[in-house]
Parts: sequence; C-alpha cells; structure tokens
Amino acid sequence: MLIYNITFHAEDDVHDHFLIWLKESYIPEMEAHGILGSPRLCRILSHRDEGTAYSLQWEVEDSASLHRWHMEKGAQFNEELAKIFKDKVVGFPTLMEIVK
Repeated sequence: MLIYNITFHAEDDVHDHFLIWLKESYIPEMEAHGILGSPRLCRILSHRDEGTAYSLQWEVEDSASLHRWHMEKGAQFNEELAKIFKDKVVGFPTLMEIVK
C-alpha cells in the first residue's frame, strides 16, 4: 500500500473558494474513479503569514495503479485546478510507502 500525497498552497484571496472546490468537487471526483481511496485532508500548520497549505493524502495499491490514474484522470484534474485558480493555488505530489 502506498500513500499519494498532494500538498497545496492556496493564497488568502482564493482560500475559501479553493477549500469548497476541493471538498465538493475535486475529492469526490477523484474518489469516484476508484483507484485512489481513503482521502485524508489535513491543514498544514505553519508560521507563514501568507496563504494556507493543505495535505491531501490518498491510499493507492501500487505505483502502476497510480500511473494509470495519472494517465486517465490526473492531467485533467491538474488542468482544471490551473484553469480555476491560475497561480493562486499550487500543488506538488509526493509518493510515500507505508513502513509500519
């Protein structure tokens, strides 16, 4: 089992809209595809005064499944994020292996 983590940083002026979109559109659509499961959304605690950061974590069986998801849906979600929020929200992925 792997954890696919996407860390997002949202600027203050789009934060509320981004969080609603994330909860009501992005997470349900990603989960409906069936490859990524058990979403966990966490706010990253930071001393920075600008913007808010979130960690969105998904469970995925293996890297081949994640690759298939990227090919079938991932690019589409990235385009939608960029179209709606432009450079006001940025995200970067991390793939982690559960050790314990």
